[in-house]
Amino acid sequence: MKYRLPGIALLRTFEAAARHLSFKKAAEELHVTPAAVSQQIKALEDWLGVPLFRRMTRALELTKQGTAMLPKVCEGFECFAAAIEATRERASVPLTVIAPPSFASHWLVPRLPHFSAAHPDIELRLASTADTIHRRGEAAVLEKDGGDSRDPRSEVAILYGQGDYPGYRVERVFTPDYVPVCVPSLPGLAALTAPHELGHFTLIHDETLHEQERGGRSRSGWGQWLRRAGVTGVDASRGPHFSNAVLAIDAALAGQGIALASKPLVEAHVAAGSLVIPFDLALPSPLSYFLVMRESISLRPAIEAFRTWLLAEAADTDETTD
Repeated sequence: MKYRLPGIALLRTFEAAARHLSFKKAAEELHVTPAAVSQQIKALEDWLGVPLFRRMTRALELTKQGTAMLPKVCEGFECFAAAIEATRERASVPLTVIAPPSFASHWLVPRLPHFSAAHPDIELRLASTADTIHRRGEAAVLEKDGGDSRDPRSEVAILYGQGDYPGYRVERVFTPDYVPVCVPSLPGLAALTAPHELGHFTLIHDETLHEQERGGRSRSGWGQWLRRAGVTGVDASRGPHFSNAVLAIDAALAGQGIALASKPLVEAHVAAGSLVIPFDLALPSPLSYFLVMRESISLRPAIEAFRTWLLAEAADTDETTD
């Protein structure tokens, strides 16, 4: 249908002037001069062929025609605004993903272009915090249900722990194995033939693993790996210690020694040849990565799209790291 309408600027000026019953206040709202408002109202009245306002010395009143026209104009603007907002929301759906630093930088970030290509309508924000690591029974980085489910913001977390997060929807992403890694040019590597010879090399430590050892629920420190390899007489605590896996992996990439690292987090470096695995012996982790979200928002399209994509990527990781 072809509509014969005056310019939308004229209608917007009429709505503001009619709502305030003042050309001056309408001008302040529209950031124009009162004279410009008066001129636009006169142009609209000329287009319609009827007066819309009674202009008195110190007052402004709507005519019968103006009074009848105002609610329909307001209704039309509300429809315009609703349609534009709905379109804008569909075009840019915000989704925040919170993840452990090592998982985010070494596993998730390299894969995110695939997600963005498949879902260009989802505006993804990635945040990283150590609070996502082994906080049993807690998902402190997320608000519990009971928050306003009408809040348009969507937020999910990837947590590294045992999966016991009551009150949330929880899905396992994958369980990593830990393997020794180093640069292929590491001095003496060519002569390294047995695990007991690691005593001659610098061992790189991720302190988050040793914190779990001291807490009685060990994840995968060098001590465990050497015991699994049947090695005794090697000091498993010597060598530089780093506060997280990101720094430990970076130290290995810099040729500072041999690090015990999560295999999924270094698979890209191994595939590229920047890191090698000197021994195939892998140490399974008692902890896993879990996708955690509030139940009240778990079925939102943006979250469902991320969940489906993430679990498909994780399935590929499980296959390539077995």
